[in-house]
Amino acid sequence: MTSLLVRDATSADAQTCAEIYAPYVAGTAASFETDPPTPAEVARRIAVAQQHHAWLVAERDGAVLGYAYGTDWKSRPAYRWTCETSVYVADGRRGGGVGRTLYDALLARLTVRGFRTVIASMTLPNTASARLHEALGFRPVGVLSRVGWKNGRWHDVALLRCSLGPDPAETDDAPPEPS
Repeated sequence: MTSLLVRDATSADAQTCAEIYAPYVAGTAASFETDPPTPAEVARRIAVAQQHHAWLVAERDGAVLGYAYGTDWKSRPAYRWTCETSVYVADGRRGGGVGRTLYDALLARLTVRGFRTVIASMTLPNTASARLHEALGFRPVGVLSRVGWKNGRWHDVALLRCSLGPDPAETDDAPPEPS
């Protein structure tokens, strides 16, 4: 078996990323979207993420097995050093290190781009995602109770935080602008 290759996503990956994401939307509460996005919409999201954050795919032998990306956490300027991340792995490929490899590469990329804090949100319960985020240095910072209605019931969402680069708590100096 060849090793995983992590690379920047392109619009050519939109179809596969949409196919990976669709079961999360259609069959779980891991995503609060209710309709799977089209490949054209995923291509748009890839282009937006690549402008300031990143959208990465992991592939083996030419097959994309998962993807991870960063986006704005909030739109106000004071939040510009903070971003939100997500990772999705294809059915049958979870638990084999794809998510971890993607997230390691994504966090490194976001650090180089000047981001200082990463936020992840996770529908509860989600033991596998909680373990992955904890292993990567994310720490729980709160739970939003009953904020998402999907699949006929309310769901709680955990917020997790990870520091990148110098810890913002250790300085009052403004960091360089994210690139």
